[in-house]
Amino acid sequence: MRIVVVGGTGLIGRPLVESLREQGHDAVAASPSTGVDTVTGVGLAEVLRGADVVVDTPNAPSFEDGPVLDFFERSTGNLVAAEKDAGVRHHVVLSIVGADRLPDIGYMRAKTAQERIVRESGIPFTIVRATQFFEFIGALTDGATQGDTAVLSDVLMQPIAAADVSAALAEAATARPADAVIELAGPEPLRLDELARRLLTARDDHREVVTDPAAGYFGGTVDDRSLVPGNDPAITDQRFGSTTYSRWLEGAR
Repeated sequence: MRIVVVGGTGLIGRPLVESLREQGHDAVAASPSTGVDTVTGVGLAEVLRGADVVVDTPNAPSFEDGPVLDFFERSTGNLVAAEKDAGVRHHVVLSIVGADRLPDIGYMRAKTAQERIVRESGIPFTIVRATQFFEFIGALTDGATQGDTAVLSDVLMQPIAAADVSAALAEAATARPADAVIELAGPEPLRLDELARRLLTARDDHREVVTDPAAGYFGGTVDDRSLVPGNDPAITDQRFGSTTYSRWLEGAR
């Protein structure tokens, strides 16, 4: 199959392209660095010519409410329009577990809008909602740091290794469209403050992590059901990566 990976040079997209090629597929990385810009539409028609499947994994350049919504609406809108012209038969999109449960977080509103565009496009689809990546715990910790102290919530999460996300997307891209949502998470539930402490210890970083349940998540209010799978009765397909946080930390020092 010819599979175009939008965001194919990023954290998730690059190993996804490599995996698909190893399986014998004609996998193509599409990103601004390869001459494809989904926001402007430049290069879309050319890269989608003959494509069977599109995997939609780009990240927005800004997390601010207005720009992130504009990015996903324009990018996904342009993409599905070009897919219709090219006869693409399956659109796989990477989203976030709990996106529709957290409307007070701008990024989550943008991902929900992206999902809606995909659902309403008329193209067979699979929505893969993943939990937070292990690789982003450091950024969450840095964003919560003032001086030598990081103030973080103890909200329950079930984060996952980026490599496991790429593997799950490869599986979804080569399967029949689900026309539904798949939830994807790591193998174990863990609390955000403890994730940060373990990461800092592994990196010999002497910052102190202070727990504040009111700290929230990206400025939004969360509870122990917000960021973990299994809390939407309409979603019956839950899948789990195999990489534990301890194992991932061994390679993250």
